[in-house]
Amino acid sequence: MFGVLLLLMLCVPLLELYVIILIAEPIGAGSTIALLVLVSVVGAWMVRRSGLGLLRQINNRLNDGQLPAKEMVDGVLIVVAGVLMLTPGFITDAVGLGLLFLPGRVLVRTLLMRRFARRVNLASAGSASWGAESRGSDARRSTQQRRDDRNFRNVVDVNEVPYPQNSNPSNPPDV
Repeated sequence: MFGVLLLLMLCVPLLELYVIILIAEPIGAGSTIALLVLVSVVGAWMVRRSGLGLLRQINNRLNDGQLPAKEMVDGVLIVVAGVLMLTPGFITDAVGLGLLFLPGRVLVRTLLMRRFARRVNLASAGSASWGAESRGSDARRSTQQRRDDRNFRNVVDVNEVPYPQNSNPSNPPDV
């Protein structure tokens, strides 16, 4: 992974310079710089707009009592798109625009969620087998753990204690 990042950090700036020079030849250096600034400003505006829309979606999901997992991944992708859009260069701008528009973001989100799900499944399978081996019998558990278990056996949820039929709700009986 480190090698890939190192390669990207070396190759992307060189490619960006090459593309900037190719574009600057026919239209001029001033126009190229103006185009880079314009793309960055428009990209920042699009990131802001996409982010605010995403915050509304997250709020709606939370109000419905649902976990906004897809929206959270979209939020990370929008932040990455914003960083790419503010980085000077046409290649990073193109990748950032791809992440800002919904079809590109959905594609990347699907790939990321599949990869994370596969990793979580592998990790949980490994921890489940480790946990089964480490539990053991009651004799191997610490004295404090056994004492805690005994103390919590007598805990009663007050919502489960029924009131007698003839009681007044404003004056509940002692439990």
